[in-house]
Amino acid sequence: MLNRKLRTAMAAVTLGLLTAGGASAQDTVKVGLIVAMTGQQASTGKQIKAAVELFQKQNGTTVAGKKVEVILRDSASVPDNTKRLAQELIVNDKVNIIAGFEITPAALAIAPLATEAKIPAIVMAAGTSIITERSPYIARTSFTVAQSCVIIADWAGKNGIKKVVTIVSDYAPGADAEKSFSEPFKAAGGTVVEAIKVPLANPDFAPFLQRAADAKPDAIFIFVPSGQGGTFMKQYVERGLDKAGIKLIGPGDVTDDDLLPNMGDAAIGTVTAHFYSADHGSAKNKAYVEAFTKANNFRPNFMSVGGYDGMNLIYEALKKTGGKADGDSLIAAMKGMKWESPRGPITIDPDTRDIIQNIYIRKVEKKNGALYNVEFATFEAVKDPVKAAKK
Repeated sequence: MLNRKLRTAMAAVTLGLLTAGGASAQDTVKVGLIVAMTGQQASTGKQIKAAVELFQKQNGTTVAGKKVEVILRDSASVPDNTKRLAQELIVNDKVNIIAGFEITPAALAIAPLATEAKIPAIVMAAGTSIITERSPYIARTSFTVAQSCVIIADWAGKNGIKKVVTIVSDYAPGADAEKSFSEPFKAAGGTVVEAIKVPLANPDFAPFLQRAADAKPDAIFIFVPSGQGGTFMKQYVERGLDKAGIKLIGPGDVTDDDLLPNMGDAAIGTVTAHFYSADHGSAKNKAYVEAFTKANNFRPNFMSVGGYDGMNLIYEALKKTGGKADGDSLIAAMKGMKWESPRGPITIDPDTRDIIQNIYIRKVEKKNGALYNVEFATFEAVKDPVKAAKK
């Protein structure tokens, strides 16, 4: 009898502790932020981390009665690390949301984990079209590669560029970029005289640039991941392609705002299509750039707004659910959400959970002694062309 009473009492204490722990845990929404703080994509991690910190500094750490705690983990630019860290964050840290993912292989690695755990995964960086199709719990606040490549193909065809060599990194976004540019460019009468793929890891562009120079194109279409544009531009100049009159076009990764100030005057005149420039003229962006630069002593780039808007998506979804943080409630709340970002108006596509946003044509110019991507044309509310073509 005594043993039974003791067991009952102990069970009551245990249940009470678990309930108290659960209640405490439910007061906090944990966001596992997995980005590269070291390795080849470290500039992406640096930008996203800074943007997430700025967002919380400006908006507080409490929303809908919940404390939002961000747990940062460094993937070191290795997708296998991303998968392992996501598992640890889900199982050990009991996070409600995972976010970040600097490149496509990292985002694809966590897709089955998000599905199995039924927690939202917010893609703040990676740009291959297929990512959101790999899990119903993925939403994206960055971009798709095709959004910019289709636009720059249209611009090139209308601005006297007839012969192009394409140079893309040899992984899924590079394949997306090459296809999304080449198909509409050729359909408009252009010619791709050579399609070159370069290694993703530690690329040496020099031999590929020589091949491009030998083909004597009007322009080189270039796609490299964020962080590699500086290396490409340096070797482009060293090979004398800037003096040979071969233009550079592509999506905005090559003239990444994070690296552009150090690229030198050879970058002037480079035309790209992209969704964000630190020079974007809206009042919201001017305030964002000022606050970001003051806090970090470096300029925000397009990856930063993916992180900043990712946090806004999380906060607004929590407001909409009244603080409910289960995956199904949050993902449902995120679908169709729209707001004014530093990049311009954006919407989370309710059908694909991808981002709908403006794409700008920009040219590198010197303003007040510094290089900027200066926007001169706008294509409004661009959906992912790859998914649109499937319908």
